[in-house]
Amino acid sequence: MIWVYRLLFPFALVVMSPYYLLRMRRRGGYGDGFWHRFGLPPRIAPRRPGVRRVWLQAVSVGEMLAVEPILRALKDDGTEVVLTTTTSTGFRVAAERYGSLAAGMAYFPVDWMPFSARAWDAISPDLAIVTEGERWPEHLHQAKGRRVPVICINARISERSFRRLGRFPVAARFVLDGMSRVLAGSELDAERFRELGFPPGRICVTGNIKLDVSIALLDDAGRAALRRELGLPPGRLVLLGSSTWPGEEAALVDALVSARAQGVGCSLLIVPRHAERRAEIERLLKATGLSYHMRSLGPSPGEVDIAVGDTTGELRAMAQLADLVFIGKSLPPHAEGQTPVEAAALGKAILFGPGMANFSSIAQDLLDRGAARTVADAAALARESVALLRDKPARDRISEAAAGWRRDNGGGVARTLEAIRTELRQRY
Repeated sequence: MIWVYRLLFPFALVVMSPYYLLRMRRRGGYGDGFWHRFGLPPRIAPRRPGVRRVWLQAVSVGEMLAVEPILRALKDDGTEVVLTTTTSTGFRVAAERYGSLAAGMAYFPVDWMPFSARAWDAISPDLAIVTEGERWPEHLHQAKGRRVPVICINARISERSFRRLGRFPVAARFVLDGMSRVLAGSELDAERFRELGFPPGRICVTGNIKLDVSIALLDDAGRAALRRELGLPPGRLVLLGSSTWPGEEAALVDALVSARAQGVGCSLLIVPRHAERRAEIERLLKATGLSYHMRSLGPSPGEVDIAVGDTTGELRAMAQLADLVFIGKSLPPHAEGQTPVEAAALGKAILFGPGMANFSSIAQDLLDRGAARTVADAAALARESVALLRDKPARDRISEAAAGWRRDNGGGVARTLEAIRTELRQRY
C-alpha cells in the first residue's frame, strides 16, 4: 500500500499546495528554512561514535513547549536530539529556547519518498519520536526500512479520526504500521489504538506529558506590569479567551457586554490561536465601539476594554491574569477544542464549549471533578461567564478542583522518559 501512497501523494500535493502556500503566507515566517521541507535540513554534525541520536518531531508550539523536560533529560543522558517541527511558530519557539539542547533543528519534511528519505539520510537517528497525532506513512515506512524504532509519545486519536479509521481497517493498519510503541496520553486513547488493531503489548498508558508542564509564574510586580502593558485596568476581573477561533471572539465580546450591563467590572483578554488573524479580529473590535489594544503593537498607551494577545508564546503568562478562562475551538461550528491543561495547571476557573474532541478524555475528567463547566453555545457562554464573574466562591471551587486534578494526574514525563530510555538501551 505504501506504493499507492507514494504514487498518489504528488497529485494530492499539487492540488493542496495553493491552500497551504496561502496559509503559510498568512502566518508568515515560513520563508526561512523553506527548503527543509524538501529534505534539505541545515547541516547537522556527523554522528559521533558511541553517541545515540534521537529525531524528535513536535508539530507546533504546544508540543514544542511540552517536550522541554524530555530534551533536557536526554541531553543529560548524553543523547543527541535533532528537533523538527511543522509550523513557523513551533520553529520560532525551538530556536528561542532549545539552541543549547538540540544537535540540530529543522522543519519536518513533506511526507513524500524523495524528501523524507533525504531527511532520514541527513539525520540518521537511532530512535524516532513523534508526538500526539503525528502518523506520517512515509516517515514511518522509512523508519521501518532502516530498522529504526518509532515511539509515539502523548499519543492520542481524536474521536473523528477514530471513527474514520474504524470504517476503513486497511487504512488504519497502514497509518499505524511502522510505530514500534505507543505511549498513550490516556486510557481512552489506548483503548482506541487497541480497537484499531495496534498490538496491545506495544501500548502503554504513560499519561499526558502536558500535565507536567512547568510554567514560569509571575510575581505580583510582574502581573501588574503585564496588565499595564496590555492596557487592562487594575482591580477589574479578566475574562480570557484562550486560543480562540473565528466566531468565538464575537461571543466573548457579547459576554463582556452582558457582564458590564449587569454591573460586573471586567475586561476581556483575547489570545487567538493564530496571530495572523489580527486584522480580522481588529475589524470585529472596531465595529463594537469598545476600546482595544493589539499586543503586537507594543505597550498599550492607556487602559482599554479589550486586549488582544496577537503574539506567540505569551499565553501562559497572560493566563495568569485571568479570573475566568474560556477554551477556544470548542463552540459550534468548531468541534476539536484547544488544550485546557495550562489553565488547569494554573488553577483557573474554566469554561469550554461542547466541541472538545481532541481533548475529550481531559475535558470529561475536568467536568467530572467539577474543575470546569461546559456551555452549549455563544448565548450560554455569555450567561455562564456573567454568573461566574459575579460569584467568586464558585470560581474558587472550580479553581481548586482544577489544581487538584493537575496534581493527581502528573508524572507523564517521568513515565515517558523511562520508556524512551528503555528503547535506547535495547539499541546499545
